[in-house]
Amino acid sequence: MTSTLPSSIPDSQLGLSHAELQIFRQHQQIALQNQAYAHSSASTRGRGHARTSASTSRAASAASSGQNGRLILDPGSLAVLGQHFERLMAAIQNRVEQLSAQTQISTINQSSRAGAAMAAADAEIARFHAIIRQIDELETEFDKVRHIRDIVKGFRARVEGLERKMDARGARR
Repeated sequence: MTSTLPSSIPDSQLGLSHAELQIFRQHQQIALQNQAYAHSSASTRGRGHARTSASTSRAASAASSGQNGRLILDPGSLAVLGQHFERLMAAIQNRVEQLSAQTQISTINQSSRAGAAMAAADAEIARFHAIIRQIDELETEFDKVRHIRDIVKGFRARVEGLERKMDARGARR
C-alpha cells in the first residue's frame, strides 16, 4: 500500500495576498485539526475511523507545514475546509445579527431618552413662556400703578396747594 500526499498547488496560483494566504492556511489547519480531533474522539468511542483519522492527521500536518509554498486541495481537505468556513461564516453572521439587534435596542432606548428629554425641554419652555407672560402682565400693572401714583401726586399737590391757600385766606380773615 503506497501513501500519496494529498493534491496540492502552488499558493501563488490562488491570487491571494500574503495576509489572505496566512488566513487560508490557518483556517485549513484548524479545520483539519478539528476533523482529526472529531475522528479520534469517535474512534476512542469504538466507532473506528483510524484510516480517515490518519489521513486527516497527515493532511493537517502538511497544511501546517505549508508544504513549501503549496496548498492542499484534495477533495476531502476541501470539503472539511468548506464546512469549516460555512460554520465560521454562520458564526460571523450570528454575531452580526446579535450586534445589529443590540444596536437597534440601543437606538430605541436612546430615542426614548431623547424623546423624554425633548418632552421635558418642551415643558420647561412652556413654563418659561408662562413666566415671561406673567412678568409682562406685572410690568403692565406696574405701569398702570405708576401712572395712578403720578395722578395721585398731582392731585395731592393741588389739594395741598388749595389747603395752603385756604389756610392763608382763613388766617387773613
